[in-house]
Amino acid sequence: MRRFLLALTFSLLGQAVAAGPVGGTFASIEGGQIDLETWRGRPVLVVNTASRCGFTGQYDGLQALYDRYRDRGLVVLAVPSNDFRQELATEAAVKDFCEVNFDLDLPMTEITPVRGTNAHPFYRAVRAETGFRPKWNFNKILVGADGQVVQTWGSSTRPRSPAITRQIEAQLR
Repeated sequence: MRRFLLALTFSLLGQAVAAGPVGGTFASIEGGQIDLETWRGRPVLVVNTASRCGFTGQYDGLQALYDRYRDRGLVVLAVPSNDFRQELATEAAVKDFCEVNFDLDLPMTEITPVRGTNAHPFYRAVRAETGFRPKWNFNKILVGADGQVVQTWGSSTRPRSPAITRQIEAQLR
């Protein structure tokens, strides 16, 4: 009961806390698979992205965050999605766009649904555990080193904001 009340309280405050670990396997934009379990023990910031969105400039912040904390264990995972009809048509186009315009080298999945009945299992698990689902592009989910959702943020929260960096730094200690 106490765990439920804590989860409900944090959810109402805009901070989602999962009751159990979340994980999953994504198809990588590079080919092959990305298994979140291989990053257990490290914090992972999962961000649903889109190439033709007003928030696309946040790629710079995501890469800067990754550059700043990757040696301390942080993984930033970009999950391109066309759920809001603002993604390019192919994985190759997305990959080229991100490399040319933002010099991204952070892990990235193939174009992946993040909402509704076709949502990727990771996003369905996060929603089931926390009630959170992306409302637009560039929503952020911080998964802690233990595989639990630490906190979620909407599109308007910039990747290098103190709200995000404080939570990341707490996970790196």
